Amino acid sequence: MKSTVCFVTALAAAVAAAPAKNSLLAARQAPKITDADILNYALTLEHLEDNFYRTALAKFDEAAFTAATNDSSFYSNLKEISSDESTHVSFLTAALTKAGAKPVAECTYDFKLPDVKTFLATSSILEGVGVSAYLGAAADIMSKAYLTAAGSILTVESRHSAYIRNALMESPFPSPFDVPLDFNEVYTLAAPFIVSCPSSNPPLPVKAFPTLTSSPDNPAKISSGTKITLLTPKVVVKPADGTSQIYAAFITVTGPVFTEATPVNGGFSLTVPEAPEGSAPVSGQSYVVLTGCNTTVTDDTVAAGPAVLEIS
Repeated sequence: MKSTVCFVTALAAAVAAAPAKNSLLAARQAPKITDADILNYALTLEHLEDNFYRTALAKFDEAAFTAATNDSSFYSNLKEISSDESTHVSFLTAALTKAGAKPVAECTYDFKLPDVKTFLATSSILEGVGVSAYLGAAADIMSKAYLTAAGSILTVESRHSAYIRNALMESPFPSPFDVPLDFNEVYTLAAPFIVSCPSSNPPLPVKAFPTLTSSPDNPAKISSGTKITLLTPKVVVKPADGTSQIYAAFITVTGPVFTEATPVNGGFSLTVPEAPEGSAPVSGQSYVVLTGCNTTVTDDTVAAGPAVLEIS
């Protein structure tokens, strides 16, 4: 039987980032993620969102938000969103402390917010990632009490996402399903905003994959059948055996949807696939990774990404 080559290498600064040869053994030896790890992972994201909104509210005044959204109520609603994120930080910090675990402290961030338009676009992505983070982590939470608490935060983050999307004149509910992301996929999307964290913070069992971005030359409106380019600005991605096919995997709740990716200058060209009948569609805020596999997506097979795409 012909085996599928699922491993790729991402070369950066002459250093190869390739999976361990015995990935099954590595998985067995990896430390088990505890509820405390998951709560600190969630707290890391909540700190980021909390700081993000406080930074924007300090930088832009009510008139700027009203002018950008043509909505006189947006500023007061944004302050409510900011308050929610601060409350989430306080709640998770208290829960970790009560459980005898050390909560992570706020990091130093760089959000690059030259104007309200950029803030709104970044906010929409962060809120969508927040929803996907809680959804993806839910299956690993052992405590029913923590699971319920995480679920109650997820639903609020989803409402935040819908509100911001509506302010951007995008559908507040673009898909019948939200997309779960795993710990490393979420951390990959959060890491570019993090400049540094206190050395006293407990370490998290997460890593960032190489960056994957949507080309600025891609069409403004992307849908199934659209040809797009994904860029790998910091790495060169190629098959481990030098010849096998690279795939783009669009993550959905019913499993990844694969399409072949063709190397181009600085990245890969591909056509956005349509999900098989009976599965979750590829629509709304979507996430795509590069992989050497067309059967599964795991931390061992991801070469770069996720990239965030808005698909109609």
